[in-house]
Amino acid sequence: MRVRGPVGGGSHGWPFGGPGLDLDQYGYVQEEYFLEGTASRFAPASGSELGWDGRWTVEPVGSSHYRTRLLVVRPTDPDAFNGTLLIFWNNVSAGYENIGGGESAEIFEGGYAYAAVTAQRVGVHGAPTNPQGLQAWDPERYGSLSIPSDDYSYDIFTQAAAALSPDRPSADVDPLGGLEVSRMIATGGSQSAARLATYFNAMQPAARIFDAFLLLLYFGGGAPFEVGEAVMTVELAVSDARSPRIPEGVHLLRDDLDTPVMVVNTECEALSCYGVRQPDTDRYRYWEVAGASHVSLQGIRSSAPRLERDFGFSMPIDDVTMGGINRVSIAPVVDAALHHLDRWLREGTIPPGQPLIDFEGQPPAVVRDADGLARGGIRLPPVEVPLAHNSAIQKSPDVFARLMGSHEPFSAERLDELYPTREEYLARFEEAARAAEAASVILPRDVAPMMEEARATCPL
Repeated sequence: MRVRGPVGGGSHGWPFGGPGLDLDQYGYVQEEYFLEGTASRFAPASGSELGWDGRWTVEPVGSSHYRTRLLVVRPTDPDAFNGTLLIFWNNVSAGYENIGGGESAEIFEGGYAYAAVTAQRVGVHGAPTNPQGLQAWDPERYGSLSIPSDDYSYDIFTQAAAALSPDRPSADVDPLGGLEVSRMIATGGSQSAARLATYFNAMQPAARIFDAFLLLLYFGGGAPFEVGEAVMTVELAVSDARSPRIPEGVHLLRDDLDTPVMVVNTECEALSCYGVRQPDTDRYRYWEVAGASHVSLQGIRSSAPRLERDFGFSMPIDDVTMGGINRVSIAPVVDAALHHLDRWLREGTIPPGQPLIDFEGQPPAVVRDADGLARGGIRLPPVEVPLAHNSAIQKSPDVFARLMGSHEPFSAERLDELYPTREEYLARFEEAARAAEAASVILPRDVAPMMEEARATCPL
């Protein structure tokens, strides 16, 4: 394994997918590095299977050379570093890399560093049709990168973490600029959460390189070990029935490791995970956010500046076609989860358990109130004091609609029934925000922005 960098140049002159923030304002710097070596691929060990309990055993069945990249974002002042390094498994479901969570307030205000790892083939080479991977985006900068198959992704991720760990080898090139790492948390969302589920069940017992895992938007199944040249994107899920899919509700996360795990899901993933819900323990926490869906309009809005910078097109955020997309952002909950997980590692303070979304019937279905809002679960102010129906209810049969859920404003008559005055609505909204803060599902810093948004969007 060899690290080279920091990398510069290229036709664009900047690394793809980096944060769209003014990093100087936060006292941070981003640098890109290339990592190359020989990675193994794995299969179930002889005589074993990838069983329901998640206690998997695998063995190497081949190896290949790879060259990939690490995008490192870190404090410039070592004294500002809190000792916790996040290792992101970059999501490639869009056909290009999305570094989800890379602009989190908790990261920059909390003093974390992170490394975003390109572990999958799509990230480098793109999809078979209309490739938008790193090589296509900037062949001058990224033309030498190569990942032969997603089969090698698990070992690539391990090697990337090893290059950044507290025990990383002394070398002329240190991607962390000498920062002293005390803890490493592996994190990723959606397809990346499925990859991390497989990693946790099969790789963590031997590698033992991560101190904790944070899985976001997890559908209850780990990604496969052996796919060859096949890749997994949302577009291929629509157009090619033979392409790999994210497994849903097919196994547990193993419960025999001394490694903390947190899962944060929305209403969208909760149904898939209903059959594999696991009780909270002293090493496991599972949260579900009512009224939220896999994709929110706020999430699309936050990624728009990066897309405009990197691809040169603007997202039509205010277009009428975007009006039906769910508008309950789980970003504050994710920040709170990360904050709790970090304290768990530092102090041994276990994150608080939270109520789960209510289900009933066979097949199980979300229990809803008269306005169609889910009952139970973590209840953020837009759900507890609603102006609209927000849910993960799918409005058309395609996969995009499933992820984006739904948003339907209440009628003027319904709003009058709920809130006689604007002042009453805002008072109840603030009460709900304070209750969420007291329940530790949002952090104190998020109350004021929530109130500001409430004032700006209230139609009363």
